[in-house]
Amino acid sequence: MRVVRRLMTVIVVACLAVLSYSQPLPAPPKEPKPYKILTSGKQITVKSGKNIKSIMVWTASGHRIVEQQEINASTYTFNVNVNEKYFFVMIQLDGMKPFTEKIGIQ
Repeated sequence: MRVVRRLMTVIVVACLAVLSYSQPLPAPPKEPKPYKILTSGKQITVKSGKNIKSIMVWTASGHRIVEQQEINASTYTFNVNVNEKYFFVMIQLDGMKPFTEKIGIQ
């Protein structure tokens, strides 16, 4: 009887060890962004299905190049007048949290 209990205990512990190493649950799918950023040379256009409240753009070195409040339109276009390839864009849409994204231009 003791042998059977020990054997069952070993089997249960082995099964628990195997089950504890299972793969984690997959991350939930990301929701698509509610806007698109289009680049054409040094011209950048932001399009959205909602009104754009504000946009701020700064260089990788931290210099602000665009800061526009109260846009209240679904499209906003601006030109970049500095010679850098990478920028950060923060977009605030009506009724939503701000979105920040790194973009590159040629």
